[in-house]
Amino acid sequence: MKLTKEEYQQMTTEASPKSQVVRDCIWAFCVGGGICLLGEVLKYFYCKWGLTLTDAGTLTSATLIALSAICTMFGWYQKLATKAGAGTLVPITGFANAVVSPAIEFKTEGYITGVGAKMFVIAGPVIVYGMLASVAWGIIWYFWRILFA
Repeated sequence: MKLTKEEYQQMTTEASPKSQVVRDCIWAFCVGGGICLLGEVLKYFYCKWGLTLTDAGTLTSATLIALSAICTMFGWYQKLATKAGAGTLVPITGFANAVVSPAIEFKTEGYITGVGAKMFVIAGPVIVYGMLASVAWGIIWYFWRILFA
């Protein structure tokens, strides 16, 4: 079956689901904002319990990471991410999910060749390029301060 470019475009348009971009963006914003709001509430309670702001922030991050790992383990985080999209990827919980998911998936291959080797398959590039970007920014900042200080 030979199709012209226009016929192919028409078939693609008819077969493709209609995108709800505005609705999806609002939902992602609300879910991501809800995760961040949870972090702020946790930080507030940790401060009320007598921790310093720095310690409360650290404990908040650790709590969000632990909650994300637990939700990933039970399959809840993937269900939320399917509906919320980038709303679950941006906060720190998305990074925790990216580390835990492959670890769970490859657990059957053993702790060394499965969990250990595959844990950073998704998150590894983020760590590498994040480190490279921070080094590049540090070098730029260093020379900027020397030249313009």
